[in-house]
Amino acid sequence: MNNINSAMLRDIHLAFIKMHILYHASKEDIFGIGLIEELGRHGYKLSPGTLYPTLAKMQQAGLLTCECRTVQHKQRKYYKITRNGIRLLNEAKVKLRELYKEVVEGT
Repeated sequence: MNNINSAMLRDIHLAFIKMHILYHASKEDIFGIGLIEELGRHGYKLSPGTLYPTLAKMQQAGLLTCECRTVQHKQRKYYKITRNGIRLLNEAKVKLRELYKEVVEGT
């Protein structure tokens, strides 16, 4: 695979990862290591160096809020979806449903 295709695939994976983040944050408060493990179950090999900047950008975009909590004597950042995040997730679900029907189901 050439560099252009590799970069494009990385962009697509990052979009899917962001969808996962929004989805899981809509269900419960999320934290970095927990997300890395959850995304790993979906086949994504994500490092903290990729995940934490993504979470920070999503927070800056107003899609997530962040709260520090002490868990087992360690500070952990928990993220929660915002109203804007919910709106974006719902819009993305519509587009994802359309894409699935066309690409996977062929309708």
